[in-house]
Amino acid sequence: MRKRSRYFAREELKKSGYKVTPARTAIIDLLSNSKKHLSAEDIFLKIHNISPNIGLTTVYRTLEVLVETGMVCKLDFGDRRARYEFSQGIEKEKHHHHLVCTNCNRIIDYTDFIEDEIELLKKTEKGLSKKYKFEIKNHIIQFYGLCNECRKKII
Repeated sequence: MRKRSRYFAREELKKSGYKVTPARTAIIDLLSNSKKHLSAEDIFLKIHNISPNIGLTTVYRTLEVLVETGMVCKLDFGDRRARYEFSQGIEKEKHHHHLVCTNCNRIIDYTDFIEDEIELLKKTEKGLSKKYKFEIKNHIIQFYGLCNECRKKII
């Protein structure tokens, strides 16, 4: 984890009235160093090898705190397992969307937007904000379909 991000995470916890505990620090470190979208169970299994005193309940509670503070996004990819990743601006370099394979559950972070996509998203946010008198702070877009490997198996 980058020192700046770790410092930011600790400061956000303190600012939100939460203590910086070893368990919270371990979970923050794990999430920040993972390239995958981890479930609470995934996090528990990885953390338990390093710190056996951190239980599953602690992982769930810590994730709730991190989501509540806005440091972590809780994602639902339709497989009945919540997944977690750092919010934009903490560890992710760019805003991104997700491509989710409905066959193998592979999740691809989609970051290489073309100018037309960016313009469409800006227009959509502006239109929705005006129509519903709603201040949009962020969005999550997920596309569902078949990844290249699963498509090859069908063809």
